[in-house]
Amino acid sequence: MARTLTDAEFTELAQAAWPGLYRTAYLMLGDHQLAEDLTQTALTKTYAARRRIKDPAAAPAYARVVLANTATTWFRRRSWRNEVPTETLPESGTERDPSTGPAVVAALATLPPRQRAVVVLRFYDDLSVREVARALGVSEGTVKSQTSDALAKLRAVLGDDVVPSTEGARHD
Repeated sequence: MARTLTDAEFTELAQAAWPGLYRTAYLMLGDHQLAEDLTQTALTKTYAARRRIKDPAAAPAYARVVLANTATTWFRRRSWRNEVPTETLPESGTERDPSTGPAVVAALATLPPRQRAVVVLRFYDDLSVREVARALGVSEGTVKSQTSDALAKLRAVLGDDVVPSTEGARHD
């Protein structure tokens, strides 16, 4: 018989996973409030599905997949097609990692939603091509091509010294 996460275990999971999920959501969406909404939604969906999580150690990965799938659903909504990047980002009271500085976040905002999701999951969450494909429900080839296209665009915006060439690099 499968064991269900207890409320106390889920609370621990939510507290431990929140910072990473929020960072991923923010990098995907480029907006602090939407990132909080996405993170909360992902954790709520994870809680509702906690009976399906066979191994408590797999719960953080499950929450990340839920976050990616939910973001993909949000990207498909009509409002996302009308997204307009802004020149400046609002200040936040949260401490920022230098790799998520305003220039990087602004550059990520220039990418189409799927490319942005692939870059964030591959390089900020350090997922393999296979894991990103599974999280987004696409083929590994799509992840590779989207990564290549996204990095080329980021290189054009940020420069080669910030986004080094991946020619000859292995995908996993």
